[in-house]
Amino acid sequence: MTVTAATTGTAAGRARAGRSGAGAPSGGADGRTPRARRAAVTTLLLAPAGITVLGLVLVPLLLVVRNSFASSDAYGGIQGGWTLSNYQDLMDPVYLKVFSYSLGMAALNTAVCLVLGYVVSYYLAGRSPQRQMLLLLLIIVPFWTDFLVRTFAWINLLSPGGPVNSLTDAIGLTDGTTQWIPSQGASFIGLVYAFLPTAIFPIYASLRGVDGSLGEAARDLGCGWWRVHTRVLLPIARPGMLAAALLTFIPTLGVFVIPVLLGGGRDQLVGNLIVTLYTEFRNQPMGAAASVVLLLLMVASMAVFGLAARRLRRKSA
Repeated sequence: MTVTAATTGTAAGRARAGRSGAGAPSGGADGRTPRARRAAVTTLLLAPAGITVLGLVLVPLLLVVRNSFASSDAYGGIQGGWTLSNYQDLMDPVYLKVFSYSLGMAALNTAVCLVLGYVVSYYLAGRSPQRQMLLLLLIIVPFWTDFLVRTFAWINLLSPGGPVNSLTDAIGLTDGTTQWIPSQGASFIGLVYAFLPTAIFPIYASLRGVDGSLGEAARDLGCGWWRVHTRVLLPIARPGMLAAALLTFIPTLGVFVIPVLLGGGRDQLVGNLIVTLYTEFRNQPMGAAASVVLLLLMVASMAVFGLAARRLRRKSA
């Protein structure tokens, strides 16, 4: 009888201890819950990237914004203070011409890259998977070379007596006195060459999953070549084309190497203006103001493309 009561009491005590333990949060030796430990590990893993972004992106950006409102000393350095004169000076017609020229050149380069990128992507999407991989590799391989080296290669191609000049002379397009470089046309060719792959890949990603029989069905229903592309294929490729336009338009605004090497610096983009203000004019506050204006143009462009993408998603839904 006494043994039975003791056994019953021990079992009841264990049951109470189990219930109290189940209600308490489980933790390790340090007393933290698994969720807290996961949060701590995530923070530790993200800390190097966060510190890098803070030190190499946010802090320099804040310094540029601050310097854009500062005044300059006699040598063009940062003197301090707060002023809007740097932005007022950028309203000069000379600088407004640079900004308008940059926007026009970026828009033209984007349009040409979209057309050529769609044609190339359509051709790639219609090939066999093995052929697609080979053609994509041929597009990528030249861009394993440094950007500056490829730009100098275009100098050799477009220089007097070079392959392009010799070909145009042979077919009668030029008379031997035409100078391809430096010129605005050479600068534009360099821009198209530099950003065409960034336009090809997003459009190709949109078209690669399209069934080839879709175009055949449209032609069987009476659609011509033009309507097959405008009514069937282009709506499918529209998200990729929007991404391609974003990846082409925004970087074109800040290019400065191509206009200098291929254009001779005659027609400057915003990137060239910023370099000139910092190095030749030695006006760091005004160069910072031009950098902020370029940043605002890029942000505005991203907002426009974002609204277009949002409208496209609503329309497709």
